[in-house]
Amino acid sequence: MTAAALDHRTPLAHRLQRPLAIVATALLVALVAIFSSVTARAEVGTPFTPAAFEAAQKAGKPILIDVFAPWCPVCRAQAPTLAALPAVPEFKDLTVFSVDFDTQKDVLRSLGVQKQSTLIVFAGSKETGRTVGDTDPQSIRALVATAFAG
Repeated sequence: MTAAALDHRTPLAHRLQRPLAIVATALLVALVAIFSSVTARAEVGTPFTPAAFEAAQKAGKPILIDVFAPWCPVCRAQAPTLAALPAVPEFKDLTVFSVDFDTQKDVLRSLGVQKQSTLIVFAGSKETGRTVGDTDPQSIRALVATAFAG
């Protein structure tokens, strides 16, 4: 009996096993590639530490806190605007701290943050504004300007 004839008599599910395994493997490889590229987001600013934050507050510095998650598409959309802020002459004295949403839960609690992509601005120890999910460069700059208004 030939292989073609043998194939004809085998159940359909058995004949589909190998092609399905190939498709499943290809999908897995594609998902890994997608998630690898999606999770890449450079940290903006200095990693947040309570001591550095307290020192900046005591010094009366304008402060921006960027709460990000590496997997967050909104955070990735915010990153270019946030990274460009120190180059803006009126924001040259801005101190930027990054808080990792996934690993710094104690910081999130202390700042009252519930979502990634939260931006919080301080003038010294006084909070002057916050936003969640804002990706508009003009409104982010307007938010940051509140730290310099007083």
